[in-house]
Formats: sequence, C-alpha cells, structure tokens
Amino acid sequence: METLTPVPLKPLAPTRNRFDLALERHGCELERGRIRTLQINLGRLCNQACKHCHVEAGPKRTEVMDWPVMERVLALAGDPGVEVVDLTGGAPEMNPHFRRLVSTLRAMGKNVLSRCNLTILMEPGYEDLAGFYASEGVYLVSSLPCYGAENVDRQRGNGVFEKSIAALRLLNREGYGVEGHPAGLRLDLVYNPGGPFLPGDQPTLEADYRRELHRAHGVRFTSLLALTNLPIGRFASDLARRGEQERYVALLEQAFNPHTVPGLMCRDTLNIGWDGRVFDCDFNQMLNLDLGPGHWNVLHPEFTLSRLNREPIRTGSHCLGCTAGAGSSCGGALV
Repeated sequence: METLTPVPLKPLAPTRNRFDLALERHGCELERGRIRTLQINLGRLCNQACKHCHVEAGPKRTEVMDWPVMERVLALAGDPGVEVVDLTGGAPEMNPHFRRLVSTLRAMGKNVLSRCNLTILMEPGYEDLAGFYASEGVYLVSSLPCYGAENVDRQRGNGVFEKSIAALRLLNREGYGVEGHPAGLRLDLVYNPGGPFLPGDQPTLEADYRRELHRAHGVRFTSLLALTNLPIGRFASDLARRGEQERYVALLEQAFNPHTVPGLMCRDTLNIGWDGRVFDCDFNQMLNLDLGPGHWNVLHPEFTLSRLNREPIRTGSHCLGCTAGAGSSCGGALV
C-alpha cells in the first residue's frame, strides 16, 4: 500500500465566494455533521459521454480506482456510523473490481447505492449485471433526463433513450421499481434540465414520468429525483461557449433558498476520488477542491473519519446550484 509523507495540519484560508456571501446574507451556517454516507468515485471511465456530465466521463478516460484504495474504503466503511456507500463514476460498473467491492460491502451489512446509467446493462459483457444487482439488493439511481426520446438523446447521445427503456424493462423483471414485488428493490430515476434553468417541481415531474413511461413503455420506477445542473464540467464549458455562464450563476444566486441548507449532502457525506483523495462532495472533486494537504487521502496512515469533525466544508460559487429553488444534492430536491 502506498505510504504518503505526513503533512502538518493547516487551517484553510477563509473564502468569500458568492455562495458564502449568500449564506451570510440569510444568516445561515454550514456545519459538518456525522459522516453517514461514503460516496466513492470508482473512476471516470464510462460507456457514454453525456453533454451535461460534470465528471467529463467517457470511453477514453483512464482514471480507475485500484484495489488498494478500495481496501481503505472498505476499512472506512466499517465505521458503525457509516450507513450507506454510494458508488458513482463514470460508469462505476466498468471498474474491474466493482462486483468484488459491492459483494464485500453487502457482506459487511452496508447499504449500497449504485449510480447506474442504464445503458451499461445493454453493453457486451454486462448482460448479467441486472441479476447481480438484484441478488445483492443494491439500490439503483439512474439518469433519465426526460420521458421522451428526443430530449434524452440530445443530452446523452443517439439511441440512449431506447437502450435505457430496454434496461428499465430488464430491471423491472428483476423486481426493481415494482410496487408490491417480493424483492422490494428500489429504482430511482434522475431528471436534470436540458439547459440553463432550474428543474420544475419534483412531485409534478414524478407524476408526469410515471404516467408517460408506463403508458408508452410499461416501465415502472420507485421515485424521481430532480437535480439542478451545476456550472462545472461539460455543462460549464457549454455555458461559456454560449456566453451564458454568468447569467446562469446569477439565476442560482437569486434563487438561493436558506431552507435547503440543513439538508445539503456535504453535511453528512464524504466523497472519495478514484485516487483516494478526499472531498466534501462529488462536485468539489471535479473542481479539484480537496480538503487540503496530503493527509486528506485515504491511503495516508493517519487519515480517519473522526479527523473531519473539526474541518470546515470547502465551498465555491458552484454550491449555489445545491441551494437554488427546492434545493438539489445527489438525492434530489431538499424541501
């Protein structure tokens, strides 16, 4: 296992970004609580290259978490306070150690959430993936930015909607998203806007999705999660090309909702990158905003979850995306 040279603790310099100023104006404090969720980015390799992807994942990316880092993740997951291990990517399933990691976590009694892009189930070599998920009782969260083919294919690539529907039918047959099924497997879909605007009302969108997907395709799911596009990654690049980046950030700033702050995922989630570096959230990871010097890596012998207790949460103007309107973290609307 890699050994890193210890670096003395240094407090982070205070920042005055637009998110911090919004917190101050509304009298809000953002404080870290107990870590309940470990969110693990298993790499940026993906079978898709979606237009809105904040990870900028794709088939040509080479960043993949290796087993020594996963062993440290498993050790951290053994903390009794950790309730959920959230696996993301890229397509997390493309990591060669993915199934071993999932099975080990489940044997430890941990709840496992996988952010499955659906189309991976239709790729050669992954034909049994739906059955594996069902056998391990994994909770699935899957992106489907619209219930119509045109909007989905525009964001995620030609033919993605058709493959996604085929994957959803396969998961339904395994008992995912089917109310009353003895397996009781949870399948949540994720909506995100197709442009620089806030998502609509989550319950209304869920009702529309449920009606249209069942009517047209016989597909069922558990819940819909509405996520705001954060101005990072490919989405930020697209905004910059169109000269809309400042307008979008200003929209998020104007829509700041102080009632969302208590539910922000950074308060009880630790994000771990493919190389073992530690972040407050997946979005910070993509902006390279880690917790500071070299000791904030799970491979460091002095790293423990308890060391986070006295550390501030790193923020940036992009955090406005999580507090705009009804709020948005990786679990959908917050209020």
